[in-house]
Amino acid sequence: MHLYTVLFLVALAAATTMRLWLQQRQLRALEAHRDRVPEPFAGAITAEQHRRAADYNRDGLRLGRLQLLHGTALLLAVTLGGGLAALDALAGRLGWPAPWDGVATLTLLALVLGLANLPFSLYDTFVIEARYGFNRTTPALYAADLARSLALGLALGVPLLALLLWLMTIAGPAWWLYAWAAWTAFLLALQFAWPRFIAPLYNRFRPLEAGPLRDRVDAIVRRCGFAADGVYVMDGSRRSSHGNAYFTGFGRHKRIVLYDTLVERLDADEVEAVLAHELGHFRLKHVRTMLLVGLAVAFAGFAVLGWLAAQPAFYAALGVPEPSPHAALALFVLASPAFTYFLDPLETRWSRANEYAADRYAAEHADGRRLAEALVKLHRDNASTLTPDPLYSAWYYSHPPALERIAALRALAPGPGSASTPAAP
Repeated sequence: MHLYTVLFLVALAAATTMRLWLQQRQLRALEAHRDRVPEPFAGAITAEQHRRAADYNRDGLRLGRLQLLHGTALLLAVTLGGGLAALDALAGRLGWPAPWDGVATLTLLALVLGLANLPFSLYDTFVIEARYGFNRTTPALYAADLARSLALGLALGVPLLALLLWLMTIAGPAWWLYAWAAWTAFLLALQFAWPRFIAPLYNRFRPLEAGPLRDRVDAIVRRCGFAADGVYVMDGSRRSSHGNAYFTGFGRHKRIVLYDTLVERLDADEVEAVLAHELGHFRLKHVRTMLLVGLAVAFAGFAVLGWLAAQPAFYAALGVPEPSPHAALALFVLASPAFTYFLDPLETRWSRANEYAADRYAAEHADGRRLAEALVKLHRDNASTLTPDPLYSAWYYSHPPALERIAALRALAPGPGSASTPAAP
């Protein structure tokens, strides 16, 4: 057995075992705390709502465990089992020249992987989400979303793949540097295009109408010195009853987006506090820094890919007898998550530090207590667990656990009522 094969199998086994162990820890934590609402939330979340959140997260974890085992078996079939080589041979029958032969192989691979994961998505949407009252997606809307995603993937992915494979063929040993530059340009263009051209394919966006809420939003935006194209309400309720808010876009083309479900559930003070938190990410340059770090990580990834693509043993060790640019790209994308999985807690810790910093910014420019109350409502209405396993949350929770975050916000916002439990919605 080749060294690369051994390394891949060891990394995959270690990552899969760790994922299963962490999922089991989370399941035990959910069961252990299912019947007792944490004291800081006792006035805002009922015992029944707490049990419902535990059951919802439990069902999601059980599905995730099956999906993990299925995905691991599928990965082995596609690589060491010769699946990628078989797809390559099938695409080769088309007789297309380079780089279009590689584009055909990678497109077939994406379709196979997508179809293999479709049952899990369907079960999650129409069984688990529906069971707990979150799903509002109809089968027709789900099918339309699937068709839109497929068309968008082809429209954006095919030209990008063709360009990358062409650079891998003609740009010499430094091809990976040019490929990274092309990838960077694509990501930046996507940042500009998403709010204006892509997101409207899936959702309707309407400007936030004039009134007290719009006045509060405009005031906090001005107070924080933020420039945006506008404030929009998105019809998130078409698909789910979950609520959220986000910023999208880049440069001068940024938009503030509120889910209609969020607007319905939070009062003006709470929406203002949530927006102050999101504005904090921009004012503290978290978004820009994360983008730059992401590009730096991509640079390192392309450099490693450039080295591996020149190693014939890399292909043979992962089930592909004939080296090719598209095989190198596919094998790298498929195999690398097994090797990088144990770095995930570093990213999580950094993300949490940014969340705490944005909370501090919100407490300075709005009302930290109102942000805490908004978070309680969101945790309640989204059925988020309040009692995660510490190790599981350290690996997967990009935001601080609810108890830690609420405690930190209270410490930032002393004053009347700060020592009391969050107000009941």
